[in-house]
Amino acid sequence: MKKIGIICKAGRPEPAEIAKTFLPWLKERGCEIFLEDGVAKPLGMRGTAREEMPDICDILVVLGGDGTMLSVARLAIGRDVKILGVNLGGLGFITEFNKEELHASMAKVLSGKCPYENRIMLSTTVHREDNQIFDSIVFNDVVINKGALARIIDIETYVNDLYVTTFKADGLIISSPTGSTAYSLSAGGPILYPTLNSIVMTPICPHTLTNRPIVLPDDFAVELIMRSDTEDVFLTLDGQSGFPLKKDDVIEVKKSVYTTKILIPCDRDYFQVLRTKLKWGER
Repeated sequence: MKKIGIICKAGRPEPAEIAKTFLPWLKERGCEIFLEDGVAKPLGMRGTAREEMPDICDILVVLGGDGTMLSVARLAIGRDVKILGVNLGGLGFITEFNKEELHASMAKVLSGKCPYENRIMLSTTVHREDNQIFDSIVFNDVVINKGALARIIDIETYVNDLYVTTFKADGLIISSPTGSTAYSLSAGGPILYPTLNSIVMTPICPHTLTNRPIVLPDDFAVELIMRSDTEDVFLTLDGQSGFPLKKDDVIEVKKSVYTTKILIPCDRDYFQVLRTKLKWGER
């Protein structure tokens, strides 16, 4: 029996509407269903806490946008669970399934016909005066960025203990291949195929225009040292949480030992995804 968890973006009416037909369909196929509280309450059903679902489910169906997917990917760290994203948001680079075709797609998933991809995650730690004061794992990116009124910041950068440069910029993005189509892309970074074993380092509005994005093997470690004396600089994780940085803080970013299992449509053509989402070829 497949154990299916359904997680939704908070405050949206669409998940409850989808669930009205999706739940009976799943039950007919012998699935055990766990509904997140936000979906269960409008339907008058018993819910399950989101935090518990990765431990008890085989598949997590996420009804929302990429932001909801990012939070669920971090929630599922270390669990043997696959994630299926149904796009109810905007671009939807990692929520690849169409809500209109959910039943047909899920039938293929249950029959084992839909593949999944192991996507790398990034581990980051912050050291201050030789003490580790923060650590996190992200799916998309780790960003050092300054506040609106802060001056350009200096970020001394090393890769595998080799000095690269001291970026003078509004910030710096360290991105996984999955995250290459997020903030890094808007800052001029390259698109990486999502299963590549690489990470990309993208400066944000660098003072020196010859500072360009760099693609690195994913077994390289990146070390960043804050050299600016300002209190208005933050480490931002997947665009959803932040940590304040101080002068001489050392930030290390490297590939995590954990991966995220993302289910993908059987007939998915990634280049068609790019053409559709980025409107390539349109005038």
